[in-house]
Amino acid sequence: MKKILFLFFVILVSLNPAYGHKLISHDDTHRNFESALKIPDHKLSWAIYENLGKTEAKFYTFDANKGDSFYASIAVPKIEGLEEYSPTLVLVGDVNFETKKINYEKNFPGNEFYEPFGQITYWERQELKTEIPVDARYFLVVMDEKNQSGKYSLAIGTIEDFSLVDFFTILPKAWVDTKLFVNDYHSIVLSILISIGLFASSTLIIFRKKLIKIK
Repeated sequence: MKKILFLFFVILVSLNPAYGHKLISHDDTHRNFESALKIPDHKLSWAIYENLGKTEAKFYTFDANKGDSFYASIAVPKIEGLEEYSPTLVLVGDVNFETKKINYEKNFPGNEFYEPFGQITYWERQELKTEIPVDARYFLVVMDEKNQSGKYSLAIGTIEDFSLVDFFTILPKAWVDTKLFVNDYHSIVLSILISIGLFASSTLIIFRKKLIKIK
């Protein structure tokens, strides 16, 4: 059993650099400025999986200080039908802040990158890199301006911050959420069956050792 747990830990450690982002789960209610999804620390590396319908918008908010570097990007999972999908990304501040509206202006379907943790290929879309001008609360808005619907992953921040506990809590949940995001139910079922098999094998080994001691 200890060997199995150690192997599981080694696999997670090896996958961590490839994953990079902590996943922020949500209930899909962040549809306006008042209900915007809170980003805990915009400098840390976060990812948010979203489904966006036609004419819809999703709202996110974070606090930042003057001089902070800010990074955000959008990626679209490589799924049939999303080859030319690209929602608009907007950074909004107070009345004195010049709103930054970023559209994807490169060729479709775009450059690809493979994310080993979830075994998913994405198409790159637009990036936003800027310096925060004043201390304030800011908002990110991702919206449809092309009468399209689809899926996107919003990445925020660049600093990876994982603890030992995260390997056994956040990362396993993130893997499941990633599979649900791309409708890969087969992998979830397979992982459950493997987990059941490992648990059953470990239980059997322990049971046999106890029987040997009794004899």
